[in-house]
Parts: sequence; C-alpha cells; structure tokens
Amino acid sequence: NSRGKLLIQLHFQSFSFLPEMQLLIFLAFLLVYLLSLCGNATVALTVHSDRSLHTPMYFFLANLAVLEIFYSSVIAPFALVNLLSGRKATISLAGCGTQMFFFVFLSSADCILLAVMACDRYVAICHPLHYTLIINWTVCACLVSGSLVLGFLLALQLTILLFHLPFCGTNEINHFYCDVLPVLRLACADTQIHQATVFVVSVIVLTIPFLIICISYVFIVAAILKIRSAAGQHRAISTCSSHLIVVLLQYGCCSFIYLRPSSSYSPEQGQAVSVIYIFVTPLLNPLIYSMRNKDLKDALGRALGRAMQFQRK
Repeated sequence: NSRGKLLIQLHFQSFSFLPEMQLLIFLAFLLVYLLSLCGNATVALTVHSDRSLHTPMYFFLANLAVLEIFYSSVIAPFALVNLLSGRKATISLAGCGTQMFFFVFLSSADCILLAVMACDRYVAICHPLHYTLIINWTVCACLVSGSLVLGFLLALQLTILLFHLPFCGTNEINHFYCDVLPVLRLACADTQIHQATVFVVSVIVLTIPFLIICISYVFIVAAILKIRSAAGQHRAISTCSSHLIVVLLQYGCCSFIYLRPSSSYSPEQGQAVSVIYIFVTPLLNPLIYSMRNKDLKDALGRALGRAMQFQRK
C-alpha cells in the first residue's frame, strides 16, 4: 500500500472485558463530554450576552471556553464511537495527521491563553490605575490571536515533521486517538530529532507559559497581601485561585505526558492522563470559574431569570 492509503489501527484500551461495563464507561464519558460542552457554551454565551462582563478578563475566559469546546471535540466523539463499537477503529494516515494537528493546535493555544490570563490578572491587581491603558481591546485581540497563531505554527511544524517519517510493521496505536508520542513509536527510522522537537514544542507550550504564570502570581500574592480591606483581598484571591486551579489541572496533566523522556512513556499512563485532560478538565473549568466567581454567578442568575420570564410569556 502507498503511504496515502496506509491505515493506522487505533484501539481504545478496554477498562473492562465485560460489555456491560464498557457501556457504563461509554455513558459516563458521554455524560461528562456533553456536560463540558454545555458548561463551556454557557460561560461563552453568558459573557457575550451580559454587558457587565464585557471586560478583558471575561473576554479571555470566553475564548478559553470556546477553545475547550473545540479541542475536546477533536478527540471525544471519535473516542466515544470507538468505545461503543467495541471494534478496532481504523483511520487513514492523512486522517491521523489531521486529528493530531488540530489537537496540538487547539491545546497549545489553550495553554498559552492561560498564561495570557495570568498576565491580565497581574496587571489588574498590581497596576490597577494603568490597567485600561495597558490591557485595551486591541491588546486583548492581539493576545488571543497570537495564542492561536503560535499554536497553529507549532502544530503545523510538528505534524509535518512526524508524518514525513516512514511507518512500517505494526500500525496499531495503543491509544484512543492520534497522540504525538504513540504515533512516533510506530516509525521505523531514527526519531531522535523528532523526539527533541516534541520536547522543544512542549517547553514552548508548557514550561515557558507556566513560568510566566508562576512569576505573575508571585507579584500578585505580594500585591494581595498589601490590600488593606478584607473584602478586596477576598475578591482578588477568589478571582485568581480559580485561574490557578485550572492552570494546575491543565499543565499538570500535559507536563506528565510531554515533558518526560520519550523512552519512559507508558501507553497505559498516557491513556489515563489523556482521559483527564480531554474529558474531565474541560468539564471542571467552567464549574470552577462559575462557582468561584461572583460576577459570573450573578450574570448566570440574571440570564436564567430572563429565560424563565421569557418562558412564562
């Protein structure tokens, strides 16, 4: 077969050999995925519809919610179909490359945007008088666009590099989607340069943004401690803690997979962690932000009130 016609077999590692358990797992994952779609869509639509939330912080939050919808949707529907069918799914090399490109693109932009949000909070808390001058709408649009462009370029480079490798022998990936490291293990050529490239991309997407977030929060904590009013301190801590929880979830899972040597990669651990950041994290993000953010909770309450009044009419 030619390279274009080569089929790579993907299979989802069964959590149980019992069909009944497989069905329960499918229903659980489907429920989590649908709830994450609803949660993130609710956050994005609430920010869009409520004028009081038309601020840079909520603009970034709405964009994060949209990214979460798209990046989980690149993988989740495919994984759910395969889990329900119980058969080894096949995907063309081009299809595998496309799936990998969009996942790396959107998840990279997601991680970079979290660093942008930390910088936004740093300016808001440490330089409140200059906030509207520094973080204006032009800057907001440029930062979001920059996150997407950088994610796009990194994903394009990585995907092209990986899919120029020769694939031979077994074409079975011990995973439920075309992730970078499992695909790299299928290549029958020297992959040292490719492994180094994966590590460099991981550093750009994970380590550098995480360092920016850590530095931002050192200054933020110092500034919060100087706030004299208890209400002001509580408001700042509530806003920042929700962002920090999301950061730890996202970066913790991704770093565990991509910032380790390729030789120590475990398919079983890779699958387990992938389930967390594809299914669970996109669900937790809107829950964390909505529960810990008073402005967003109030806006959601107003939106529900308007919806109930509309139904009565």
